[in-house]
Amino acid sequence: MLKSKIRKKVLKIRIKKSNKNNSFPFSKILKEINIKKKIIGCYYPVNFEINILDFFKELESKVTQICLPVIKKNNQMDFYLWSSKDLLKLNKFGIPEPEQKKRVIPDIIIVPIVAFDNKLYRIGYGGGYYDRYINKISKKKILLKVGIAYSYQKINKVPANKFDKKLDIIITEKNILK
Repeated sequence: MLKSKIRKKVLKIRIKKSNKNNSFPFSKILKEINIKKKIIGCYYPVNFEINILDFFKELESKVTQICLPVIKKNNQMDFYLWSSKDLLKLNKFGIPEPEQKKRVIPDIIIVPIVAFDNKLYRIGYGGGYYDRYINKISKKKILLKVGIAYSYQKINKVPANKFDKKLDIIITEKNILK
């Protein structure tokens, strides 16, 4: 099945299930990764993604720096430091972004997922932003790539190509894939 068809199918399921009380065990992430004095690249939740806003505050309380992506030209993105006290502005896709004050390279990146498989491949929204960013940064430093999703977003096989980047860990409410 094509990625676009998988994306459409899983997004419909995610919308339908979003009305239920879907809590996510963020403590699993904290147990899996060493966050002390790290820069954590997060995403701002949109389109019924797992809401990690409370998790931001938990990270900040542990003296961790948070950064969020800012979309650039040519389907590129960079991460900029952000605090939950800072204002955000909407980008062309309606996604909140921080002001471009201090660009950073995260040590750990938490990646949103539309669908995923056991081999740690993911399907996103189709723009390739995260794959390009991971490819670019992996040449400069070691980057721990953590995906979070609900277990119902798992599919048998992501039709991966040479541009798709595997994640290191995928954490769901039910299990952890490595």
